Order: sequence, then C-alpha cells, then structure tokens
Amino acid sequence: MHNLGGRSPFRAYILSNIMNNTNNTTQSITKLFDIKYPIICGGMIWVSGHKLATACAHAGIMGLIGAGSMKPELLKQHLEKIPAGTNVGINIPLLYPDSQQQIELALKYGIRIFFTSAGSPKKYTSWLKEQGCTVAHVTSSPKLAAKCQAAGVDAIVAEGVEAGGHNGRDEITTMALIPQVVDAVDIPVIAAGGIGDGRGIAAAFALGASGVQMGTRFAASVESSAHPNFKQEIVKTQSDSTYLALKTVTPVRLIKNQFATEIIALEQQGATSDQLAEKLGKGRARLGMLEGDITKGELEIGQISGLIKELSPVEQIVSNLVSEYQSAVATLPKVL
Repeated sequence: MHNLGGRSPFRAYILSNIMNNTNNTTQSITKLFDIKYPIICGGMIWVSGHKLATACAHAGIMGLIGAGSMKPELLKQHLEKIPAGTNVGINIPLLYPDSQQQIELALKYGIRIFFTSAGSPKKYTSWLKEQGCTVAHVTSSPKLAAKCQAAGVDAIVAEGVEAGGHNGRDEITTMALIPQVVDAVDIPVIAAGGIGDGRGIAAAFALGASGVQMGTRFAASVESSAHPNFKQEIVKTQSDSTYLALKTVTPVRLIKNQFATEIIALEQQGATSDQLAEKLGKGRARLGMLEGDITKGELEIGQISGLIKELSPVEQIVSNLVSEYQSAVATLPKVL
C-alpha cells in the first residue's frame, strides 16, 4: 500500500475504507440498514418526526421516527407523510402501553427497521424477526448487551451516560462502555452518547464500534421537529450546561434551565421519588421541546451540545461529519 501524502499505511487504509463502506466492520451496519454511511439519527421524543427521518434517508444515513412521544394516531400521521420507498426506521420504547399498537402500525406502513429501547428485547424481537424485520436494541451496559444478543437482535446500540434524554442507571461513559460491549457480544455494536462530529465517529470506530447513533447533533437540524426556541437553547449550551437529573425516578439529561434548577434543588434537599415525580408532572418534555417553553419545560439534550454552534440542514450535517471524520483520521499520529 502506498503512503498517501505522508500518511501512514494504516491511516490511509482507514481513511479510504471506513466511510466508503468497504471495511468489514462498518459494512455490517451499512448492509444491515441499507445505508451509505454507518450513521443512525436517533429516534428522539418531540424531535424525530417524518421530516427529519426522510431528510436522513436522502443524506445516506438511517433516520428513525421517535415514537416515544407519539400516540398511535399521531404516529400514523407521520408514517403517512413518509414518501413511498423511503428507507427509514422507528424507535419504540417498550415501557409504554401503546408499544404493540405502534409496532403494528409501523409494520402496516412498511417499516422493517426497528430500534427498541426501555424494556426487555425478548418482548418483540422474535416476532419482528418473523415479520422479516431488522431489530436493534438500546442498552447501557455490557451485561444487558449480552442479554440483547441472546434475545436475537441484529445489532446493539450501546449508549453512554453523556447522551441526552433518558439514561441507564449504571452511568457508564461511552469511552468505557463501547469496548466492553464489543468484547461482550458477537453482533455489530453502534456507539451512542457524546458523539457530535467526525472526531467522535473516528473515536467510536477505534473503540470497536461498527457504527454510530447521534441524537443531539440532529436535534439541532433544520428538519428536526423541535421548537425553534429549544433549538436555539441547544446552540447556546456550554460544556457544563447539562445535568443528569431525576436519578431516583428515571435518569434524564437536561439543559439546566429554571425547571432543571428547581429539580436539582429538590434533589439536594433529599426529596423522595414521589415528590420529584410530582414536580415533573405530565407533559413537561412536550412543553419544552415541542412547544418551546424554555423556562418551565424539560429540555432533554446531550453533553455534546456544547460543541454545536449553529443549526444546519441534515444534508450539510452529514457532509460535515464525513469530511470531519476524514480529517480526524488523516491527522492521527503515525506511532505512539
């Protein structure tokens, strides 16, 4: 192999292969989901609607409908607006009572790629596989990843505690989580949590991941269904602007607005789970993320938000990710 422009052979190989889908590791993800790049846009509540999923498909990545915030009728409306033949998937949190109806609706409208989360992968995986579907499950520990593999899923999304929204109770960071999950299973691992640019993608591949799932970066896209007020708050965040709150209820990473500050104060005062749940109430995430109340709403976002400085169309975001990745790999040191 020739040394290209002073690059080491290893770096030249990685640069030419991984994002062009000729590397066996990432090829497993691009083939599995029939996409150009091994990148998944996570299915975020109040953010990942039909516009975002469709834009992702056109840009060569997998876009997921975020069904977690959708009643069946609303989900139906989004599914109906996806152009025929568009390659999109869906994320379905299994803890909600409508999950089976959501799955049946998605199947009816031709969805065959399912990312499940927040529940046991045993619940629907076998049935979905019988329907000819591809199934990935989101997990936050190597132990749970092994259970996902035993349940028959095709891939695992290993999500570190840096991620926005609901998190695992183990609080394992992405850097520590990914290699442990890779060692624990024999199926493709998709890295998630704290990945916001091409450098993060390169790091995930170095840790053994076959692909990446990104949420926060695409929440701040033109096509996301997040309220413009929420999008502007994402752009304004700094490295210390988020907080992992409500650990005794359901851990969730939030922007530290007035609501989050009040929750933090209650936690420091020793509030019970019931008291925290009462403060949270109903519809808090919708209030902030969809309706744009940045004071009283729950603004779920990841730590990597501090890296995002502007809103961009999905096509531009993906183009930037590829070029950033190439630059990151090209500048790796030749030797330790």
